[in-house]
Amino acid sequence: MTDDVRTQRRGAALEVTIHREERRNALNESVATGLISALDRAEADTEIRAVILTGAGTRAFCAGGDLQPAADGSPFTLDVADPRHYVARLLRRMDGCRLPLVARVNGHALGGGLGLVCACDLVVADEAAMLGTTEVRVGLFPMMILPYLIRVMPHRLMMELCLTGELIRAGDEMARPIVNYAVPAAELDAKLDWLIDRVVGKSPTGIRLGKQALARIREMPADHALEYAQFMLATLARTQDSKEGFAAFIEKRPPHWTGR
Repeated sequence: MTDDVRTQRRGAALEVTIHREERRNALNESVATGLISALDRAEADTEIRAVILTGAGTRAFCAGGDLQPAADGSPFTLDVADPRHYVARLLRRMDGCRLPLVARVNGHALGGGLGLVCACDLVVADEAAMLGTTEVRVGLFPMMILPYLIRVMPHRLMMELCLTGELIRAGDEMARPIVNYAVPAAELDAKLDWLIDRVVGKSPTGIRLGKQALARIREMPADHALEYAQFMLATLARTQDSKEGFAAFIEKRPPHWTGR
């Protein structure tokens, strides 16, 4: 863990906060490293059923990459001898997370910050928060987050945001493909808790294997996906959680999930 990322338990969830309020929670290597460590910690704790990602303060969830110009004036550098950028490492880790990731968008999510939002599974946002990809304003393009924008947004909306650099409000109709729930700031945590409660009460095994299957199926042709899906369904049906779920349904009682 780094000083730029802080964690705390929130019931059955681990809340992970980017703690750089003075920099509008901008993303740098220290933040990426801290977020990866937090995800590792969450997955290692069997009591944690979900991860909440948010930013410190109220101004920004994450204002994007903390771009610091190099000596030649370039705002982005990459070590050609070891081209594994920290943003790519973080997004891959979020992709591989077996726990549900819920974005608590407490303020603006711009550029890489919007990428983090799109890499999460669910999103609860302050309706006044602004969302957008502003890279084109400084001669760049949101390259690193494009795989996640493509997954979440309709093509025309994505192209408008990327080509114009304009922002949209989380509470506006245009943002509906990105945000599950947009509420007034005063209601953000209540809505988040309501959503988290609905998630953590379900089978950890079903969610874990379901997320794994979804990540694979998303990249497969339909015929391959159907072949894979039938084997995954059979695997799920043999788990302890699945057997418990069916037994609880028949006996008309709440299930007791073990995560096995």
